[in-house]
Amino acid sequence: MKKMILLALVSTFAFSGFFNTDQAEAEKAQKEEAARLCKVFTMKAEKYKETMRHDEYAQKTLATYVAKEKKFCEAANRS
Repeated sequence: MKKMILLALVSTFAFSGFFNTDQAEAEKAQKEEAARLCKVFTMKAEKYKETMRHDEYAQKTLATYVAKEKKFCEAANRS
């Protein structure tokens, strides 16, 4: 009986999150990747604005780049 209680306590402690450093590392990696993609889409949108045509397809392409830029820059700036 003592072994069962001890096993329950050890299991509870092990799964409670005290040893959960992988989640913090994963969040850090996601922020770094979002920052990288923010830079990529910012540069892509700026470069595309310089050389884009003036038709509907070009406007939609630019809107896509700007939307992705906004999405990744917001994700990179979240606390």
